[in-house]
Amino acid sequence: MTVQTFKTSNTNASLWPDLALVVFLIVLCVVARLLPHAPGFLPVAASGLFAARYLRVPALAIVVPVVAMMISDAFLPTEDWRIQLVGFFAIAIPAVAGLLTRRFPGVLPVVGTMIGSSILFFLFSNGAVWAFSGMYPLTTAGLTQCYVMALPFLEKTMAGDLFWTAVLFGGAWAVQNGLTLARVRSK
Repeated sequence: MTVQTFKTSNTNASLWPDLALVVFLIVLCVVARLLPHAPGFLPVAASGLFAARYLRVPALAIVVPVVAMMISDAFLPTEDWRIQLVGFFAIAIPAVAGLLTRRFPGVLPVVGTMIGSSILFFLFSNGAVWAFSGMYPLTTAGLTQCYVMALPFLEKTMAGDLFWTAVLFGGAWAVQNGLTLARVRSK
């Protein structure tokens, strides 16, 4: 299975398909965050990566996870604004990484990008918790304790990121190949 992406075009193609995908992904992420779920098992990071690889206007990919987080955060208990700011930065990493790896086709670059993004999210978000929450002493031992205590979240986050990556990319592959099979059968 290869992961196909749309190529950026110099023509004035309609933005509607891109905007529709952006809205769909944002709604998916907001609904998933607001409904009961396992901690960290969310489509937000995978949606950013998916958008970066599929949108014809790739810069819109960064909008997906950041806007989804902003909207859903309005309905969830608030955190320290500094932790939220780092969280917005960290959740945009898969979209940026997807833009940088967009030219590499196939499943392995997608999976590698998602795993790397999950790890970076873990490092940044928990670093912010250590620095700004007051839960841990601002020492090397405190930072270590923070990361050790957060390891169960890394496992769940990575599992969720890989699950949702498979759902989004697998769904796109099925739609693309289903449409191709329908065209072949109709000839």
